[in-house]
Amino acid sequence: MLEIRDSVAVVTGGGGGIGFEVAKYWIRNGGKAVIADISAPLLEQAEKELKAMGGDVAPVLCNVTTEEDNAKLADTAIARYGQINLVAPFAGIIKDAMTVSYDKVSGKVVRKMTLDQFKAVIDINLTGVFLTVRECMERMMNNKCKGLVCLVSSTGSLGTAGQINYSSSKAAMSVFPKVLTAELIRRGLGNMIRVVAIAPGYVGTPMVKGMNQDALKKILAEVPIGRLIEPEEIASLVGELYRNEALAGDVFFIHGGLRLGSRG
Repeated sequence: MLEIRDSVAVVTGGGGGIGFEVAKYWIRNGGKAVIADISAPLLEQAEKELKAMGGDVAPVLCNVTTEEDNAKLADTAIARYGQINLVAPFAGIIKDAMTVSYDKVSGKVVRKMTLDQFKAVIDINLTGVFLTVRECMERMMNNKCKGLVCLVSSTGSLGTAGQINYSSSKAAMSVFPKVLTAELIRRGLGNMIRVVAIAPGYVGTPMVKGMNQDALKKILAEVPIGRLIEPEEIASLVGELYRNEALAGDVFFIHGGLRLGSRG
């Protein structure tokens, strides 16, 4: 079992949402956190709150789609703390739209998902994760750091209408643990660095809680536990995946029992 105390977490998307909750969980359990975000105001506020908890925190302004920023992020962790133990590339966006929107009245396609909508999500949710993981794993190997790479997939990886960009990026996250674990085993590093993914269902972020309440009720009707998953619960799962060294190379769902057609 690994201990969180004195371990170092590198978290992208650390200025808010699930990333910030993971950083808080790490600090609360005696760890240290390098938090990255593209938004300077969000990053400053997150740093302030984490330090108010007594946390040892290093903020890094980072565009995860660039090699330079990801290298700077990983280098900051090594320079400041001498190690990286958890890599949590949680930066992500959505830009939902139907691939082609068909109007039944006119019998014509009235709009399409734009290339920019598709590429923006793939660039951050897939390419950005690849770059963060690549740069952090390089430093972990070079500095003999033991730990976990924890990715974020989603129940959306099973296929959700209007999310061909998002679902594609999250489906990719479900295969990353298998590919990276296979690569690590071939180099005799499977015991040093483990790779997993979590796949949340509907999470109680401010954005979700603030959506149309009738639509939210319909969503909750499909969740067996009858409520949204709290961000703190996801952070707790990340912590347990880190501690338990028998958990590797797989995707762990946290969705309150949700599945396509939960009611059967």
